[in-house]
Amino acid sequence: MMKLSLGPILWFWSKQTVFDFYSKAAEWPVDTIYLGEAVCARRRELKPDDWFALARDLRACGKEVVLSTQTLIESEADLRRLRRICEQDDFLVEANDQSAVQVAVRHQIPFVTGPSMNIYNVASLVVLAKQGLRGWSLPVELGKDTLQQLLEGLSASGLELPAEVFSWGFLPLAWSSRCFTARHYNLPKDNCEFRCLQHPDGLALRSRESEELFRLNGISTLSGARYDLMRELPDMARMGVGTARLSPELHGMEEVIARFDQVRRGLLPETDPLTLVEAPPCNGYWYGKPGMAQVL
Repeated sequence: MMKLSLGPILWFWSKQTVFDFYSKAAEWPVDTIYLGEAVCARRRELKPDDWFALARDLRACGKEVVLSTQTLIESEADLRRLRRICEQDDFLVEANDQSAVQVAVRHQIPFVTGPSMNIYNVASLVVLAKQGLRGWSLPVELGKDTLQQLLEGLSASGLELPAEVFSWGFLPLAWSSRCFTARHYNLPKDNCEFRCLQHPDGLALRSRESEELFRLNGISTLSGARYDLMRELPDMARMGVGTARLSPELHGMEEVIARFDQVRRGLLPETDPLTLVEAPPCNGYWYGKPGMAQVL
């Protein structure tokens, strides 16, 4: 049966909110939980030791835990935090940047790659497998046709690398050295007053026609529509996808996971989880269409 994973929290939540969220997640039917700050180095509500403690607690509850790294490494301080994650050998590491791959290889620890890594062909997977790759995530902008080609290429190469597909949540599209949330408030990045805390599910950016185009999340820009591949789960299972990744949101996550769990068990819910929160749906990338499209 296909696994379900809970990706790293992409938003900036208070320390207590994070602890409360994972206290509930320990009881949810997800197999793998990714922990760590993957977006902004200024988000220091939780220190590395806090993440390690959470990881041990969740593992004790029967979850597979993976420690996620930052997607954009900008400073020596960022590298120190990255090394701290890669120097431990208790948990698998998710590399979200090529520098994380290099540090993991240097320390000879196994790793997986997140959806921000630009893996577009089997040759890349073969090289990474020789360096310690244990699993990989399909970049969010790629669809089922490319995934099928990659899976067939892996099979022909004799490699067994479990594939994971981002299947629910606002799509992480881009990262920048600039902080767009700070700019929205006319604040410098280094003195942002941590305004992201006021937007636990991002800051909606709409067009003149009131269409939700993007969500601003500090240095990260996400899709304005929510990606939902719940109905496509049976196709993924037939293709050989190992895991469907669900991206955390502050509200309604328990029901979203429950419904995805139903689908992977062969049951189709009466209603989609899209009705839980206000956001337009999308699944275009999966079908080779513009990402914001919704293919029925």
